[in-house]
Amino acid sequence: MSAAPKRAPRPLRPVNRPRLYEQLVERLLDHIQVEGLTAGDRLPPERELASQLGVSRASVSQALIALEVQGIIDVRHGDGAVILDVPPQQQVLAALDARRNQLREVIEAREALEVQLAALAAKRRTEEDLAAIDDALDGMAREISRGGRGVTGDGRFHAAVTAAAHSGLLADLMTKIAELVRESRIESLSQPGRPEQSLAGHRKVAEAIRSGDAGAAAAAMGEHIAAVSDVALLRKS
Repeated sequence: MSAAPKRAPRPLRPVNRPRLYEQLVERLLDHIQVEGLTAGDRLPPERELASQLGVSRASVSQALIALEVQGIIDVRHGDGAVILDVPPQQQVLAALDARRNQLREVIEAREALEVQLAALAAKRRTEEDLAAIDDALDGMAREISRGGRGVTGDGRFHAAVTAAAHSGLLADLMTKIAELVRESRIESLSQPGRPEQSLAGHRKVAEAIRSGDAGAAAAAMGEHIAAVSDVALLRKS
């Protein structure tokens, strides 16, 4: 008995411009449900999604990152988006709203903690600390040169700066928000051109720490966090 012919996938409906970010997430969730996709299945390539939805690839990329941060898909460089989980749509959209408010608080916490950590690192760093910072920078540069987002190297750099500050209490506080910072890091480094911008900001912070200039290190870290905190989730459209 021959197998029934496979139904052709239904094209996604184009979206309207108001509240584009949320609408794209909702459309992608609709697509997963309508097509009966489950863990292990792949979403269409970004280019195809953008064409069907009538939006730019950059907009599609941001919606995919929102799903990645929630653990719904895994966006792999050069391999597309693989579905990991299919939770109820309303749960995902509610989590998106909650994350928007939480992300603002994460940014505030980073500004309060990491600016001070950079200043202390400039005063207290050892040669071993500087070597760890340089190693993290080199690792992030390699990731980016290979087409990656530099997420691992970014995390290693900030961890190295935290270690160089030699403040146990501040390090403990950073540990407590580490997972939230990791999620914000994925969100930020997925912005077009952001990995290169972030790496340049890191180099400026590292230079100030190496020179022992606490004021310059604090200022550079503040500028860096402000720059990388511009993410789609916090934009109005």
